[in-house]
Amino acid sequence: MIAERNIEAILDAAERLLERRAQPSIAAVAAEAGVSRVTVYAHFPTREALLEAVVERAVTRTMALLDEAEPERGSPLEALERLIAAGWQELDRNRSRTQAALQQLSPATLMRAHQAAHRRIHELIERGRTEGTFRTDLPTDWLVTSLLALIHASAEEVHAGKTDATSALTVLTATIRDLFVGPTRT
Repeated sequence: MIAERNIEAILDAAERLLERRAQPSIAAVAAEAGVSRVTVYAHFPTREALLEAVVERAVTRTMALLDEAEPERGSPLEALERLIAAGWQELDRNRSRTQAALQQLSPATLMRAHQAAHRRIHELIERGRTEGTFRTDLPTDWLVTSLLALIHASAEEVHAGKTDATSALTVLTATIRDLFVGPTRT
C-alpha cells in the first residue's frame, strides 16, 4: 500500500544518504525519497526514530543471514564461526551506512535495535556452555556484547584502512573463538 511504499522509500533514502556520508536530516531524507517532510514525520516523528528504523532494518537483514548460518547445527564452535562470517559479511557490505548510524545513535537505541541478534548469540553461547565447549567463567551477556563490539571494531579497522576485510575476518574469528573457549581449552 501507499504507506508501506513510503516507509520503504524513506528508509532507502536514509540508507543512501548514510552511504554517501550525508546528514540524514528529515528534509534531506524527504527530498531523497521524493516525499514531503510531513510524510516522513508521519512515519518517523524524530530523526532518531528514523535512524533507529534504519538500524532495525539492517539488523533484520543480518538476522536472516544468521538464521541461514544455522547456529543450531553442528558443534558450537563451527556454529560460532558461521555466525561470525555471516554477521561480518553483512556488516562489511554496509560498512559506511553502519558507521554513520553508529555515530549518530545513542547506545540505548543501538541496544534496542540489536536485541534479536543478542538473543540469537546468547542461545548459541548457552548451547556451547551446556555442551562444555564455551567458557563459563564470564557472563553470557558479556560474551555477547564482546562479540558485537569486536565485529564493529573490526569494521572500523577496515574503514580506517588499517586492514582489509578478509584479514579482518580471519583475526576477528580467531579472537572471538579464543574469547569464547577461554584460556584452558584448545
